[in-house]
Amino acid sequence: MAKTRKTVYFCQNCGYESAKWMGQCPGCNEWNTFVEETVSPLSAGKNGKRSQGLAKPKGLSEIDLSEDERKSSGMGELDRVLGGGIVQGSLVLVGGDPGIGKSTLLLQMCRNLAGKETEVLYISGEESLRQIKMRAMRIGTFTDSLKLLCETNLTVIRELIEKKTPKVAIIDSIQTMYDEDISSAPGSVSQVRESTSVLMQLAKGLGVTIFIVGHVTKEGNVAGPRVLEHMVDTVLYFEGDRHASYRILRAVKNRFGSTNEIGVFEMRNEGLEEVKNPSQFLLDGKPQGASGSVVACSMEGTRPILIEVQALVCQSNFGIPRRTAAGTDFNRVNLLMAVLEKRAGLHLSTCDAYVNIAGGIKMNEPAIDLGICLAIASSSRDVVVDDRLLAFGEVGLSGEVRAVSMAEQRVAEAKKLGFDRVILPKVCQKSVEKIQGIQKLYVETVREAIQCVCEKV
Repeated sequence: MAKTRKTVYFCQNCGYESAKWMGQCPGCNEWNTFVEETVSPLSAGKNGKRSQGLAKPKGLSEIDLSEDERKSSGMGELDRVLGGGIVQGSLVLVGGDPGIGKSTLLLQMCRNLAGKETEVLYISGEESLRQIKMRAMRIGTFTDSLKLLCETNLTVIRELIEKKTPKVAIIDSIQTMYDEDISSAPGSVSQVRESTSVLMQLAKGLGVTIFIVGHVTKEGNVAGPRVLEHMVDTVLYFEGDRHASYRILRAVKNRFGSTNEIGVFEMRNEGLEEVKNPSQFLLDGKPQGASGSVVACSMEGTRPILIEVQALVCQSNFGIPRRTAAGTDFNRVNLLMAVLEKRAGLHLSTCDAYVNIAGGIKMNEPAIDLGICLAIASSSRDVVVDDRLLAFGEVGLSGEVRAVSMAEQRVAEAKKLGFDRVILPKVCQKSVEKIQGIQKLYVETVREAIQCVCEKV
């Protein structure tokens, strides 16, 4: 007798399953996220087996950790984001826009690992072997430790990984994989969820490190159910403008390290190149003698990054002024402009304001508040800020400049890049007294900071 099939509805956001369509998902409260899929019941032979052995719990003292639990990927920026290297038996999800460089990043990692005689298996469901070789020839020289396979059948992939047991496996991409026991199309909620579950069992059971490439939606999230991100150990996002040369690798989930670190890469003809000094990279091309341009400092994990904050303030031709922000929070910019209007005496209610973080990088740390305020004041008064001046500090609603973390590292980074003066909160004075060779201007209010760079307020 043929297997009976039934129609169920899945929430694309959280994976909630329902027998009928609903406007609002009861699992995540999102609207219009249910999609219809046809599924068939699993055979009893596949899921009807019971484990013959009894699972035995262990104490922490009984678990041994070897020194080679982490393996270097050969790319310092990738190791930084992963928390110090690749963890054996981990499941890593890499997401990003099409053409951003996800496959190139992982192929370069495979080249480095294969050069150390590490067995690597690269499984592609989107490209042929010829296409992969063309990209590999552009990147560099590969050894025979890297094996390539073009396959989308999850059963075949599982059998091959169990037979070969490589140290690292790459799945490019999870949306192309399918399980024969599930009747829905590849890329559907049920297929993605089942494929990730199988790969997770392989990674944990065999100790194989598996990297999964995932497509993203127009909102920038990984396509598929939200449960996909909960199943994996690490979620990495590859960000940046595909038409620009820089790329940012950011961790939004990491069970083995911090989620505050970022890795910076530059896309070139021969592949991705690590940017050892992102501050210098982001400040290249800064205009000389232009108003509305201020250098601020933001912390990404333990790394200080100097960025250029640009602002353009002009009289509005409409009754309602226009405000835009690129690279930072739009609502935060409106809040800071209200503080400047009320506490610093700047008349901005009839002006259009445009704020931009140069280089396309996104920064939302409160420490760049003072840089945004000084850039807006500089453009409003048409006063040029010294190119060798750096500013950082959080601005409160009362106009006070509040303390930020790691002030010493920020000032040291400014000194290393040749800055002469730093404007920073007065409460951070004790933490930066040891640093010599750079003039430090301590301020308590945003009005004082503006007076340091503008003749009139």
